[in-house]
Order: sequence, then structure tokens, then C-alpha cells
Amino acid sequence: MQVIGLLLLVVGGMVAQSRPMSNTSMSDTEIRAYLPRLLEPGQREANISAVDGQHLHDLVVRLKAKRVLEIGTAKGYSAIWLAMGLRKTGGQLVTLEIHEAYQAVARDHLAATGLSPFVDARLVDALEAVPDIEGPFDLVFIDAIKTDYLRYYEMVLDKVRKGGVIAAHNVTSNAQQLQDFLTRIKSDPAVRTEFFGGSPRGLSLSYRK
Repeated sequence: MQVIGLLLLVVGGMVAQSRPMSNTSMSDTEIRAYLPRLLEPGQREANISAVDGQHLHDLVVRLKAKRVLEIGTAKGYSAIWLAMGLRKTGGQLVTLEIHEAYQAVARDHLAATGLSPFVDARLVDALEAVPDIEGPFDLVFIDAIKTDYLRYYEMVLDKVRKGGVIAAHNVTSNAQQLQDFLTRIKSDPAVRTEFFGGSPRGLSLSYRK
């Protein structure tokens, strides 16, 4: 009986291994239907808008981006939009978050949508971590502490490839806090900066020359 039982276990294991893994990845349509739950009252301020998200997704695709860096994961809303684009280009997102609770929520949402394979989510202080992260990147998205934007910009500028983009959120809604950053991206000869007019709170796009 022990031999029979052992054979059954072995055969059962072989059958289980031969079964294809279930695909839990959501389609883009399903993800778009899922995303509004991240914009519920009390969470909205930690996220970009759907319009901004779609614009970033389209930018990833247009750049044929393979490597994207996000500074400020929050609860994963923008990471999902970026990862949706990277799923099409075969790239990966490195996203940095300092708050453990936020990162845990973001990881759950990325897993639920099936986008985790396209995201390297790191629990770190970005000011300490970014200098040690090797480029080049096709796109860097900054949405963190506003008074640190200029520091982040200076850290990532040489990590962005020619034709790549440094995008930053809240450049209209928090313009007063971002005066030093805005002055720099408008005057820096290393980039050509434009502003996405459809953004509710402002999205700057600085193209590396």
C-alpha cells in the first residue's frame, strides 16, 4: 500500500507540473475598469488622474521604453499605467517608495492586475537610492515630495538617454513649491520642456537633448 501511495503521489505531481499555469493578468480594458477603486475618497490625492495615466502609458509606448524609473509609488496608480505600457514594449518599471504601508497596497494592486512581472518595486529612500541606480532610462517619472523635485531632477538627468523624458506631476497645482524646479527645466539647455495641457494638476515633460 505504501508503494501504491508513493506512485500516486509521484504521478499526481507530474500531472500538476504538466498543467499550464493559470493566467491571472487582466486585459487593458479590465485594468481600466479596476483602476477607479484607487481613486476613492481619501486616496485621490495620492494619485495622478486617469488622463495623466493614459498620457504616461502612451508616452511609454511611443518611446518604445524598456526601462522606466518612478520616484514615488504611493498606492500604485501611476505604476499600473506605466506597467501597462511596458507590458507592450517588453520593458520594466523600477518604482521607489519610502512608506511601507503605501508600498504594500501598491504591490497588492500590481498583483491583482497581473502586472507584477513588469515592476521592480523597492522600499527605499529615493534620495539615497537614486544615485546608485544605473541608467540609462527611457523615462523617469517624479511624483514625490515637491521640495525635492530639483534634487531628483539633477540626480536622474545623466541617467536618461538622448530623446528620453523626465516627467513630473503637480507642476501646476504645486507651482509655488516647485519654483526652483520649474525655472531649471525651462532654462536647462540639456532638455526641451513642454507641458501636457490636459493634465488637471500639471504634468511637465522634459525631453533629453
